Amino acid sequence: MASPGCASSNSSNISEETVLLHAVDERRQRRMLSNRESARRSRLRKQKHLDGLAAQMAQLRVDNREIVERVNLATQHYMEIESENSILSAQMAELNHRLQSLDEITRFLNSNATATATTTTSLGHDVLMMNNSWNSMLLNQQAIVASAEMIEYY
Repeated sequence: MASPGCASSNSSNISEETVLLHAVDERRQRRMLSNRESARRSRLRKQKHLDGLAAQMAQLRVDNREIVERVNLATQHYMEIESENSILSAQMAELNHRLQSLDEITRFLNSNATATATTTTSLGHDVLMMNNSWNSMLLNQQAIVASAEMIEYY
């Protein structure tokens, strides 16, 4: 059978084995606990990051709406200016046309006055004065009509 010395050695082996198993188990437990804590911190960081991204996304949506509103307002303002510009361009073309017509009338009257002046030397001074009065009255009347028509545009 077993000797008393052998039992002591056997019991000490079991005891050392138990201590080693207990130490290994304790290290494993600490490692598992450390891993759980690390995973918890990782989840918290991830959640914090996601919350930050959600807040950033909400702010970007607000900014985007404001930009879209400003673009729409600018587009509307542009269309109003474009329409006003078109009206002013048409008025300018009409006024240029009237100015050309008045210039033609003035040139015609001046050429007529020159032709009349040469013939008045034989007819006398009274005919020249009457012709100049008529030309002056005609020009004044045309200027008044042109001014009245320009006022209608405004």
